[in-house]
Amino acid sequence: MKIALVHEWLTPQATGGSELVVKEILGFIDAEIFALIDFESSNPHSYLYQRQIHTSFLQHFPLSRNGVQKYLPLLPIAIEQLNLTQYDVILSSSHAVAKGVITRPDQLHICYSHTPMRYAWDLTFDYLDRSKLGKGIQGIIARYILHRLRQWDVTSSNQVDYFIANSHHTARRIWRCYRREAKVIYPPVQVQDFVYQPQKSDYYITVSRLVSYKKISLIVEAFNQLGKPLVVIGDGEEMKQIQAIAKPNITLLGTVSYDTLKEYLSNAKAFVYASCEDFGIAIVEAQACGTPVIAYNAGGATETVIDIRQDKQKGTGVLFSPQTVEGLIEGVETFIEVEKDINPENCRTQAEKFSAEVFKQSYLDYLEYCYEQFFYPKSNNLLHWSE
Repeated sequence: MKIALVHEWLTPQATGGSELVVKEILGFIDAEIFALIDFESSNPHSYLYQRQIHTSFLQHFPLSRNGVQKYLPLLPIAIEQLNLTQYDVILSSSHAVAKGVITRPDQLHICYSHTPMRYAWDLTFDYLDRSKLGKGIQGIIARYILHRLRQWDVTSSNQVDYFIANSHHTARRIWRCYRREAKVIYPPVQVQDFVYQPQKSDYYITVSRLVSYKKISLIVEAFNQLGKPLVVIGDGEEMKQIQAIAKPNITLLGTVSYDTLKEYLSNAKAFVYASCEDFGIAIVEAQACGTPVIAYNAGGATETVIDIRQDKQKGTGVLFSPQTVEGLIEGVETFIEVEKDINPENCRTQAEKFSAEVFKQSYLDYLEYCYEQFFYPKSNNLLHWSE
C-alpha cells in the first residue's frame, strides 16, 4: 500500500506538538510527505534533511519561510492542489487545513487532529482583537473570510474517513465543529529524555510561546503579587509586553537549548500553566522530571494532571480556576499547602502513560482497525473504537 502523510507546514520555527507527531509517525511508517511549504528538507539539523517533500504553490510566495498564516484565504485552495491520487492511504496531521486534501472514495483518509482551526473557531475574537485587520472595512472583510473559512472547514471534514483526536477535549471540539466522532490517542512525549529529579530548587517555571492565548502575562502578574521566583522560558510576540511588567523575581530566559530546558524543568518546585490547551506536552514533560504541576482546570490538563485534592495517593499537582490572576494566586497558595503530599514518583508514573512507545502502539493498532473496516468491512468483527 502506498501511504502519504500530509501536514500544514514544515519550517525550523514549527516545533510544536503537531510536528512531534509527524516526526514520530515517520519513524515507524514509510510514507511520502506533503506540506503547504517545506524549509526543513534543506535544513542540515532537521530529521527531514534531504527528504523529498511535495509542496504547494505557497512554497514560492514572498516571506513564506516565516509562515503562511499571512496567506490565510489561500490555504484551502493550496491544500486542495496537492495531488494524492496515486496513494492508497492518506494520513493527515492537521491543526489547520491538512485534513482538506482531496481524496477519492477508494482512498482511506485518517486524520490526526490536533485541533479544529483555532483562529476560525474559538479564538476568532481574540484573533480579530489582536489583528490590525479587526476594525473598519478591513474588519468586515476579515470576518467574511473567517466565515467562509469555517464553511470550508466543515465541508472538508467530509474528506476524512476516521478522526483521531489528541485528547478528549479536542474530541469534543471536533464533535462541536464537524459532528464527527474521534478516537483519542494522546500525542507522543519523549519521557525518556527527561531525568527524574526528586530534589527541587526554590523556583517555579513556565515554558511556552509568548502569545496571548497562552496567558503568560497572567502568570507573570500573579507572581508579581506573590513575590515568588518564576522562570519563564520561551519567546514570542508578547515578549516586550511581559518584560515591561515583570518584577525582579521574574527571570525571562527567552529561547534556550533543549538541555537547558530539561535542567530547569527537573529542578523546579512546580510547573505553572494558565492556558486552555488541547493537550499540553510541556505539562507532561514537567511531570516526567518528577515536577508537580499547577494548571488551569480546563482542556488537556484535566486529562494529564491528577489533582492532589481529588486523589491523595496518586496526585501530581493542583488544578485551579477561574482563569484569572486571583485564581492562579489561590492555586499557588493551595499548592504550597499540599506540596508535601505530592510524591515526585507519581509525577513520573503519570508521564509514562503518554510516552512515545504508547503512542506508537495505539496509533498502529487503530490504523490496522481503520484499514480492516475500510477495505474489508464484512470480515471485521472488532469492537467499535469509540465504545
